[in-house]
Amino acid sequence: MPVPTIADPLPSAGGKPQGQPAQKTMTKAERRELQEKQRAAKAALKQQPSQNPGKQQQKGGGGTMAQPKTKPPPTPQKKTFGADVNVAKQYASTLKDGGATAATAEDLSAKQVSHGLRIFSHFGQPKPVGHTVKGDIHPAIIRLGLLFSEFKICGANARCIAMLTAFKQVIQDYTTPSHNTISRHLMTHLSPQITHLVSARPMSVTMGNAIRELKLEISGIDIDMIEQDAKNLLFDYIDTYIQDRITTADKVIQELAGKKIKDGDVILTYARSSVVEKVLLSAHNEGKKFSVIVVDSKPLLEGKELLKSLTNDPNPIPCTYALLPALPSLLTEVTTVFVGAHALFSNGAVYSRAGTAMVAMMAKTHSVPVVVCCETYKFSDGVMVDGFMPSSVIQRNSEVQDLTTSPHLEKLNPLYDLTPPTYITAVVTEVGLIPPSSISSIPLALGKTSL
Repeated sequence: MPVPTIADPLPSAGGKPQGQPAQKTMTKAERRELQEKQRAAKAALKQQPSQNPGKQQQKGGGGTMAQPKTKPPPTPQKKTFGADVNVAKQYASTLKDGGATAATAEDLSAKQVSHGLRIFSHFGQPKPVGHTVKGDIHPAIIRLGLLFSEFKICGANARCIAMLTAFKQVIQDYTTPSHNTISRHLMTHLSPQITHLVSARPMSVTMGNAIRELKLEISGIDIDMIEQDAKNLLFDYIDTYIQDRITTADKVIQELAGKKIKDGDVILTYARSSVVEKVLLSAHNEGKKFSVIVVDSKPLLEGKELLKSLTNDPNPIPCTYALLPALPSLLTEVTTVFVGAHALFSNGAVYSRAGTAMVAMMAKTHSVPVVVCCETYKFSDGVMVDGFMPSSVIQRNSEVQDLTTSPHLEKLNPLYDLTPPTYITAVVTEVGLIPPSSISSIPLALGKTSL
């Protein structure tokens, strides 16, 4: 039996054709041609569905090589965000199982399309506060959280006063544990109370400023002070804060803003601001003859409450009530626009009820001065780069309530918007009338480095 040599190699298991020379005896061009044939054979095997799940033998240069089981290429899917991911997965799984009907597929695709354009994706839907309470929450805080979530208490001043009043009850019922001091443990006790209020409704700038001032006062309590004396000290501080920063400030603003109202003026105001309401009533009590146009908008319709307050007096103020779409036709008769503020940022922008920016912009085009009445405790060192803040939405019943089941309809009611400082003429505070460009100097006027 002849012995095989290099020029006469053994036949491979893959059925190598006889007479083919070994790769060592091939020229460079022949080896390249052989490699191209092998690549073409691999591509043909990948395109054909594999019938045998086991290993397949492939031709090689004198050896054997195992061919792994090929997988079909993944189907490209459209990138989805947020809640669309679950809809897309459900839609894909039903199609894969083959049990999805045409109606189901159409419904799922409609839901995905309805969530396609998320211009306000940074908004968070308000979460109603249920009866489940996490942690040691005082009953007064639970009641206040329900009032906040149901919008029974509206307005920056009203919410701040209600919160501080509830904190007085929490502090009164608080007892310092053994081996602890009130200056350290009380802030730990107040943290879950604040968290519960924030879960009911996002914290306002006024509430945040008041909480920071209160925590600073708590941290400064002497550790050797008697507990009840420390509580009385905190009670006096809360009462002083409400009196100085809100009540007295409103009286000063009434006097300063009332000087801008003359006989025969037509004052336009939007929604309801407690400070603007006091300014108008104070000017009317001084005997000034003027009329008021109350512009309102859905869903809160706060202007109705302002209208009742201005007309319940035996000598009522002449008022006109209109909705926001009628604003352009009313500005031709207006002499001054008075609006309130939820917050005032360091760049002079006013954060107020949604629609205030439109009122200020239209007044600017008609050369009508826009006066903002705002206390200094509403100022914030931050700057907003967007017209809306996250979670500043409200869900209220409206005419489209029956249509909310449609996958192509989403209700969005922004609660606040941002008015640029270019549309504001002056800001009336307890430290005087200042232009929006000088807002950053107010902390220095109050003798503080920051508010």
